[in-house]
Amino acid sequence: MISMMKKILEWKLAWFARMVLKKYQPSVIGVTGSVGKTSTKEAIYAVLKTSFRTGKNVKNYNNEIGVPLAILGEETGRRNLFAWLGIFWRAVMKLVSKNAAYPEVLVIEMGADKEGDIEYLTKLVPCTIGVVTAVSGVHLEFFKTFERVITEKRKIISHLPKDGWAVLNADDSHVLAMKEKTRAKIITFGFSEDADVQGTDAVISQGPPEATGEFSDIRGISFKVMYRGSSVPMYLPSVLGQHQVLAGLAAVAVGIACGLNLLEIAEGLKQFTSPPGRMNLMKGIKDTRIIDDSYNSSPHAAIAGLNTLKELYTKGKKIAALGDMAELGDATVKGHEEVGAHVASLDIQQLVTVGEKAKIIAMAAEKAGMPSAQISSFDHPEQAGRFIQSILAQGDIVFVKGSQVARMEKIVKELMAEPLKASELLVRQGPEWV
Repeated sequence: MISMMKKILEWKLAWFARMVLKKYQPSVIGVTGSVGKTSTKEAIYAVLKTSFRTGKNVKNYNNEIGVPLAILGEETGRRNLFAWLGIFWRAVMKLVSKNAAYPEVLVIEMGADKEGDIEYLTKLVPCTIGVVTAVSGVHLEFFKTFERVITEKRKIISHLPKDGWAVLNADDSHVLAMKEKTRAKIITFGFSEDADVQGTDAVISQGPPEATGEFSDIRGISFKVMYRGSSVPMYLPSVLGQHQVLAGLAAVAVGIACGLNLLEIAEGLKQFTSPPGRMNLMKGIKDTRIIDDSYNSSPHAAIAGLNTLKELYTKGKKIAALGDMAELGDATVKGHEEVGAHVASLDIQQLVTVGEKAKIIAMAAEKAGMPSAQISSFDHPEQAGRFIQSILAQGDIVFVKGSQVARMEKIVKELMAEPLKASELLVRQGPEWV
């Protein structure tokens, strides 16, 4: 019965979404990839909203229900019948009368948990620009092979018209190879010298230590963009992690495809803020700092986050709290082992793991030379949070990351200096997650 109701809801939402798109005919920018989709969507939105009426997915509404809601400019009604009736009524009003505030451009994140997802979404919402961030072995539990992941993700550019744009990550060979599968114009981004939009000199902007002397004054990330012989400095004041710069570079490429110049794009990027749970730096108890990357995880993203932890200055300990990485299928053991070995190669004083799969991270770190006294494993995030709290001292920095199932945001809430702001700053704080 519930499955049938969901199907009816999907059908109604899809119908209204198609009708609204037909009436308003916005340009649609689709964003997909194994990692970095939401950050890239937010960066593109920050760039375009300065020049166009721009809409986007709320949070990470990127599936067969979330994407139509994004087109309608609505949030989910969850299990509230009256909320859904309100959504459909406002959709009817959009069709009956012209809404002058409706976006000229929609930036739509498109997720793929299984084969056919991207094809369904691009048929529902044909794109004029398709962006692929990166591909990795996530969701292999459902896709079975990495090649199937690649095939699914590239559908976002294979459906594009000739006058559209395929925006591809030049640093990812699998993504770059997709250029052979589209008839659209192509613009690439990345740190590679072969990228059309090339990022260089990306550094975490750190001033002198704060008054306590324990931390540097972390101010964001600065980098340069090279495009057709021009070099323009860019600054992301609210973003942490060099890999987040790739989201900015993708946004630069989209801005260029939309006719903006580099100076306009640079101003827009200053407004980019990383979504909750994506490399956000916050104050912790006992005059500590937390890098909250608790939204989700994969081996590629975990290693990138750990590299950021390595770059930060502190006189205290560096602590990595890592949870299970889900949906890796046959790559589960290998992926967790890679992360564990990487932890051992860095100057990290304490490793804390959460979940059964994450114990593989702990074992791999010890095998790679990390002393067992510096490694602790727990079944639940609440236990890990209390343990970290007990060893935390002034000047420590804690990096927190795990897949959704690990609920690593509970550790962040345990350690953050202002827990009353959890609903504003952390992921998964709605009533459906209690």
